[in-house]
Amino acid sequence: MKTWRSTLFTAVMAVLAGCQPAEQQAVAATPAAAGETAWRCPAEPGTAPSGTLSARRIAVTEAKDDLPRLYEGPVWHEGSLYYSDFLLSEGFRSRIQRFTPPDRLETAIISSGSNGLALDAQGRIVAATHDRKELARFDVGERNRARIVGQYQGNPFNSPNDLVIAQDGTIYFTDPDFQRSAAVGGQDKTRVYRYAGGEVSVVDDSIANPNGIALSPAGDVLYVAGGGSDGVLRAYPLVDGKPQPGTDLAKVAVPDGMAVDCLGNLYVTEHSLRRVRVLSPAGAELARIDVDANITNAAFGGPEMKTLYLTGAGTVWSLDLDVAGLPY
Repeated sequence: MKTWRSTLFTAVMAVLAGCQPAEQQAVAATPAAAGETAWRCPAEPGTAPSGTLSARRIAVTEAKDDLPRLYEGPVWHEGSLYYSDFLLSEGFRSRIQRFTPPDRLETAIISSGSNGLALDAQGRIVAATHDRKELARFDVGERNRARIVGQYQGNPFNSPNDLVIAQDGTIYFTDPDFQRSAAVGGQDKTRVYRYAGGEVSVVDDSIANPNGIALSPAGDVLYVAGGGSDGVLRAYPLVDGKPQPGTDLAKVAVPDGMAVDCLGNLYVTEHSLRRVRVLSPAGAELARIDVDANITNAAFGGPEMKTLYLTGAGTVWSLDLDVAGLPY
C-alpha cells in the first residue's frame, strides 16, 4: 500500500490522453515536514535503468525453515523495510517483519494476517488482510489493530491483497480471491475498490484477480495489474480524485505487486517468471530485473531512496539504482 507527494510527473496525463489487540513493537513516525509524514521525490531523481539487471538476495531475510512462505507488501519507513511474511497453508498465518540494513531482522507485528502494506499520513501501518478480510490500521505504539473497512454491499471482501493511499487519505485496493479460504464469506466477483468518506465504490470489476496497485508520483494516475497469465497493466486517470475509465498500457504475465520511481516509471513484478519489468508511464519497456525465485512485490528504500527492494518466495532481494523511487 502507498502514499506520497511530488511536484514531478506533469507529463503523465498528456501521455495517457494519447481497534483489536495485536502483538507488536513500537515504531514512531518522522514527518517530512511539519504536520505530515509523506516522503517527497527529489528535484533531480536520477536516471532510469536500462537493459537486463539482476538483484541479489539479502541473506538475513531468507526463511529459516522449510515451510512454504511468501513475503509481500514491502514498505520503507524510518530506515527499515517492513514486509508481510505469510504461510502458504490453511489460514495463511502472517506476520510483519522489519529489516534494517545491513543485517538486522526482527518481527514488528507477530500476528497481522496481512498481505499488502502501506503508511498513512501519521506513519501508521495500514494493511490489506486476509485473516479478517479487511483493511486494518496497526498503531504499533498503542499495540492495537483497528478495522478501516471490511465489507461491500453487506458482504465481506474476498481477500484484500494490495493497496495505495492518496494524499487526501483515499484508499485504493485490490480484492482477488487468492486467500479467500482464510475466513468465511466473500464477494461474487474480484474487484478494484476505492474507499473514501466512509464509502466503498467499485473502480473496476473487469480484471480477473486484480493484484498490484500504485499511484503516479503526482497522484493523478492510478495503476492496477492483474489477470494472471494473460495479464494487463491498466492506468486510470484521476479527475477530482475519482478514477476515469482505464487504458491498458501493457501486457504482463502473472503480474503481482509494483513500485514506482520518481520519473513515473513502473516496476511490475511477474510472479512465476521471476522478474521485474520496468515500464515507462506510456507502457514501453525500459529494462528487466531478474531474480532467482518467484517474486511478489517491490518498493524503494535506502538513504537516498535509490535501492529497489523486492519480496518473494521466502527471501528479499535488493538492487542499487540511479533513480529514486517511492517507499511502497
